[in-house]
Amino acid sequence: YVGNLDPTVTEDLLMALFGSIGPCKGCKIIHETGNEPYAFVEFSEHSSAALALGTMNKRTCFGREMKVNWATSPGTQTKQDTSKHHHIFVGDLSPDIETPQLREAFKPFGTISDCKIIRDPQTLKSKGYGFVSYVERKEAENAINSMNGQWIGSRAIRTNWAIRKPAAPATKETNAQPLTFDEVFKKSSPTNCTVYCGGILSGLTEDLVRSAFGEHGKIEEIRVFKDKGYAFIRYNTKEAATEAIVKMHQTEVGGHTVKCSWGKESKDSPADPNGQGQMVGSQVSQPSPASQGGYMPQGYGYGYGTSGYSGMPVQWQGMQMTPGQQQQYSAAAGQQQQQQQTGGVQYTMPQGP
Repeated sequence: YVGNLDPTVTEDLLMALFGSIGPCKGCKIIHETGNEPYAFVEFSEHSSAALALGTMNKRTCFGREMKVNWATSPGTQTKQDTSKHHHIFVGDLSPDIETPQLREAFKPFGTISDCKIIRDPQTLKSKGYGFVSYVERKEAENAINSMNGQWIGSRAIRTNWAIRKPAAPATKETNAQPLTFDEVFKKSSPTNCTVYCGGILSGLTEDLVRSAFGEHGKIEEIRVFKDKGYAFIRYNTKEAATEAIVKMHQTEVGGHTVKCSWGKESKDSPADPNGQGQMVGSQVSQPSPASQGGYMPQGYGYGYGTSGYSGMPVQWQGMQMTPGQQQQYSAAAGQQQQQQQTGGVQYTMPQGP
């Protein structure tokens, strides 16, 4: 295995470079979207391969230090369908960790069907997380429980279930037409970059949300409401937020099927009088405010307004108030009335820097 290659490196160059150590049977460079190219070089003799491992590891080629290790699988192996396998998220990876090292660390727990580290498509640098897939669910569970907090390289890693499309039975909602980019984009103002993600009833953390939504664009901020089972993700562009809604709606995150829509962007964005908030498509069925503690996807709420705020008196009878006290009371009373009308105290995630 030869990693950390410059994108301009060719198979002929590697054959010439490694061929100086011993006869080579072949060379294959693998190009994957979002990942740095890597290669497999096959020698005619094991002794030559062992010599290459000691000689070529950390040798500079086109300004990059190559990483050479034993290959864990043949480079020409046909990629198998892993859609029904069990995928785990691995976070807090050291930037120098390569796919073979990640695979080797998780190999003791069972048969690994797929393993990859996610990289920035422009810089090709590691984003600090990856995914490992197992054929058996029990193997994946053991890996999550055993490897969480363990060290790989210079960092302690974090593990959790990764996202995947759920194999759910057909329902009215799942039979509906998939969301389209244009449809979602037009459902909110040009400046809205905030995505609502609901339905994660247990295990909700910022790390889980970031791992699930990070591949769709640069995330500026994440707000997690663990006890309510939802979170808000603010991207740096509306296009990235739109893609996240389209790709993530009705997918599985942390073992739960999530619903995604636009979050409210400002106080000027009107919420539905019934407390529902604007959804991104007719096929998106949103739980009622009562089931979410008075929360509205297009307006962040806490469950005060449905029953009133107990600390606010409706009226003060027989009391003399100074002008300043009267002004404070009027403002407070107005706030109470607004809470009762909207079904929640509004909280808005800031947009932009």
